[in-house]
Amino acid sequence: MSQKKKIKIKTDTEETATDQETEEQAPADDNLLKSKTRDAETALKEMEAKYEAKEEEARETYDRLLRVSADFENYKKRAAREMEEFRKFANQSLLKEMLTVVDNLELAISSSNDGEKTDQGLIEGLNLTLNEILKVFEKFHVKPIEARGKPFDPAFHEAVMREETDDYPENTVISEFQKGYLIHDRLLRPAMTVVAMPKTTTPEDKDQ
Repeated sequence: MSQKKKIKIKTDTEETATDQETEEQAPADDNLLKSKTRDAETALKEMEAKYEAKEEEARETYDRLLRVSADFENYKKRAAREMEEFRKFANQSLLKEMLTVVDNLELAISSSNDGEKTDQGLIEGLNLTLNEILKVFEKFHVKPIEARGKPFDPAFHEAVMREETDDYPENTVISEFQKGYLIHDRLLRPAMTVVAMPKTTTPEDKDQ
């Protein structure tokens, strides 16, 4: 028994309908593709904007870190300087008070040497005490100011009086009432000095 085959014959009407559906579907696909492209471009721009914002934030954070690091280094240097200053001048007040003891010892030694009857043992004791104190001064970098015969310097000298003389140039320190001292490079006590000034010329001097 033979089998029957069905043969479908497409008519012109069906072909026309299929072409119309294909033409209608093409614009829809184009619109969808364009929409996806726009969405992708928008997302990319948003990502670029976020990246630039994060990059700017990272630069600002790095700059702040550099400033904080520089401030911390400056703080460490300043703290080290202040600690060194404190260490150098921590005993300044005590050493300044001891200057009076040195003045009295020097005065006592000078007075004893001027007398005819002197106790050599006493003088030796005074000298020994004075030398011990001067060793302490040297240990803490305390040293006397050289004033006699030097030009008057208001940073280190204090003029107690002026004396007329032709033996020294004007404003030269002739003598000291009290020694001045430095601790390191800082003034501990100014020297009390007598400063030279030229003699005043009188009419009688001119006639001579």
